[in-house]
Amino acid sequence: MEHFLDKTHGKFGFSCVANPALRIQPGTGELIGFETSDEVYRQLHLHGDMDKLTVGINPVTGPVYVQGAEPGDGLAVTIHEIRLKDCGWSVSLPGTGALADVMGEEVFARRIPIDDAGVHVTQRHTFEPRPMIGCIGTAPATGSNSTIMPSYGQGGNMDLTECRPGSTVYLPVMVDGAYLSIGDIHAIMAEGESSFVAIEAEGIAVVSVDLVKGMNLRAPRVETAQEWIFVGLGTPVQESIKRGYEDMFSFLVQDHGWDGGDAYAVMSAVGHSRLGGPTGSKDPDPLHPMTPVGAVTTHRLPKSVL
Repeated sequence: MEHFLDKTHGKFGFSCVANPALRIQPGTGELIGFETSDEVYRQLHLHGDMDKLTVGINPVTGPVYVQGAEPGDGLAVTIHEIRLKDCGWSVSLPGTGALADVMGEEVFARRIPIDDAGVHVTQRHTFEPRPMIGCIGTAPATGSNSTIMPSYGQGGNMDLTECRPGSTVYLPVMVDGAYLSIGDIHAIMAEGESSFVAIEAEGIAVVSVDLVKGMNLRAPRVETAQEWIFVGLGTPVQESIKRGYEDMFSFLVQDHGWDGGDAYAVMSAVGHSRLGGPTGSKDPDPLHPMTPVGAVTTHRLPKSVL
């Protein structure tokens, strides 16, 4: 790595007000390491009590100021490697996630060893690590975006399994410098994240950053070796699906010069949709801050059709 940001640079928001932890030139191929923190889960495992926490949930490391990035550009963040440490955590936060009603009001916290054999989720179940970044984003034009919920057009806590090594995440630039931050590494996570926290783990995400001038994204997208993935954000879920499909259609017609009828027919044949992360797309009710509103969806186009 040419640059390394340790977890002391963790912050609880995406904002351009914070002083940059690092300034870089895009397109150099230089590798940047973002160390993330699992301290909140360590404390929950130790105390089993939300009231005894001395730290917040989901800090993101950064921000990184990208020279030359201007509103309307796209930031291309390629994930080269995610280095896990010796353990992860399975945690149930009371009142959160799809299993909140069955898990009850007590904190559940389990230390999950990680070693050469894999991720030891139970005494009988050891899985191969599939590390990914849960929270990645740029700063909004004004104010500060949450690192917990919802997901935003600039990214945030999207919890997408495709934000993994080998993928490139494209994020809208809303302010000069972009102000990129990364946090919330998972050792392994099922799509949809039923628990709302998956198998959290401290680690180091190693990325490089490029700049795409005039990309004019309204939501993030992810490029893997096989697919383009368009993130839909909206409420209700039908609006999220609509927006994701519209972005896929625009990608084919506007960016690649396809005939509209061809795009329509190909999307009908192989443009698949899934639910994304559980954080929603709209600010939650202040009285129920951990209850998501709206939906995150993903819309997948195989690269082979291009």
